[in-house]
Amino acid sequence: VKDIITGRVHITAQNHGYAVDADSLPRDVEVTHVNLNDGTVEGMRHKGLPIIGIQYHSEASPGPRDNEYMFDRFLEMVDATK
Repeated sequence: VKDIITGRVHITAQNHGYAVDADSLPRDVEVTHVNLNDGTVEGMRHKGLPIIGIQYHSEASPGPRDNEYMFDRFLEMVDATK
């Protein structure tokens, strides 16, 4: 999975029982992560509200804390709304 914002690529676990169609997203939601194998949407965020979503198993920092940054982003959004 590639993080479009940072350019970093992460090895993830996935279960694609469904996928988000990027063309169906409203203008105020942007794709943030893509699957490099099949091009599907793996993450998105709202441009104006503190809303993010990912479509892969971020686990809780597998390996050398690969996806811990997603939890950090979420907590930063929570802190900003206090």
